Amino acid sequence: MLGSVSGELGLRSFLESQGHTLVILSDKETALDRELPDTDVVISQPFWPAYLTAERIANAPKLKLAITAGIGSDHVDLDAAIAHGVTVAEVTYSNSVSVAEHVVMMILGLVRNYLPSHQVVRDGGWNIADCVTRSYDLEGMHVGTVAAGRIGTAVLRRLAPFDVHLHYTDRHRLPESVERELGLTFHPSAAAMAPYCDVVTINAPLHPETEGLFGDELLATMKRGAYLINTARAKIADQDAIVRALESGQLAGYAGDVWYPQPAPADHPWRTMPHHGMTPHISGSTLSAQARYAAGTREILEAWLSGTPIRDDYLIVNNRQLAGTGAHSYSAKV
Repeated sequence: MLGSVSGELGLRSFLESQGHTLVILSDKETALDRELPDTDVVISQPFWPAYLTAERIANAPKLKLAITAGIGSDHVDLDAAIAHGVTVAEVTYSNSVSVAEHVVMMILGLVRNYLPSHQVVRDGGWNIADCVTRSYDLEGMHVGTVAAGRIGTAVLRRLAPFDVHLHYTDRHRLPESVERELGLTFHPSAAAMAPYCDVVTINAPLHPETEGLFGDELLATMKRGAYLINTARAKIADQDAIVRALESGQLAGYAGDVWYPQPAPADHPWRTMPHHGMTPHISGSTLSAQARYAAGTREILEAWLSGTPIRDDYLIVNNRQLAGTGAHSYSAKV
């Protein structure tokens, strides 16, 4: 388990052999605040993120590098990182396939009513009518992704063999050859796409343009009984609006792998809302993915420690501006 407190991403011997100190924290609040003033590098996993707020960055005068061991750096205040000259990097591509597979699993789980049917078996029952009352074929449905980057495109490719109608929206339109190959319909925005879809999967980064995107207003435009999948970031969906949509039947199901905050409190409403398929942010942390993002984290550290450029694919913020993948995925604050 490289991605655990005991696994330490396999970094301890590497760092200590070069005279550096590695501090592993399981308490990301009090202990983090205590350690930050003397910290040069913060490494955080998005599954249990260390929230580097503007206040924390201001209280970390030595901080030079923030690494996400995985994908997604929204737990770092990017504007504060830019202002304080902190480089932000993440291990792009490390778990894109892992998340895409999880998305397809969640879609099938909801559409085929898998989880309640499995519970019938665990409870000793054989209530076939109850199991199939909410079960459909995915074939022929209209499925759309909000964002078609590494993960979104991988989801589209994996869904194409199911003979579904595929839709997408993204700030960067895919090449015409890819649209033709997969039979994609492009929409200029999530709002334009949502009314056409039986299933919508969110694969976009969290930033001001996407925060709260799936609230009451957008959810009301979706087909009644549609499904929503969110393995991106919880705050792209309005927490209470999702609960209301499930309770009213506007959504037939919501499967998410992301929460806010993380870890989610025991009384989080998404734990008990109807017709959900939530998981505790595990989609991008398979054992296969852990090996990739541990290796990528070491690659970033080796580059930084040796003074050589960090790969553009890994960069979110560098030299006080959005850079690399960050410049492609985010909008600069005006």
